[in-house]
Amino acid sequence: MAVIIDLSIFPLDKGGSGLSSYVSRALNVIKASGLKYRLCPMGTSIEGEWDEVMGVVDACYRELEKDSDRLYMTIKVDARKGRRDGMNQKLHSVESKLA
Repeated sequence: MAVIIDLSIFPLDKGGSGLSSYVSRALNVIKASGLKYRLCPMGTSIEGEWDEVMGVVDACYRELEKDSDRLYMTIKVDARKGRRDGMNQKLHSVESKLA
């Protein structure tokens, strides 16, 4: 089944030093997967088949757990059979109705 997920993952134990370096490490994992993705201000959307996408989620977790004692992660999932290019379709559907 094709899924689009919205993933947010970051360590909670790194204090006020900023989290962008950790987020970018997860984003590098996502980028290397070859799956379609879109970085957003509060997370990253990833599109693909369930097993592929969940494999990327696991790889992001494994990357950040190397040097983190506590991670925070949220995942929202939209699963739909037969969908292709769902991220673009969803955006186009809304944007085409804007005034």
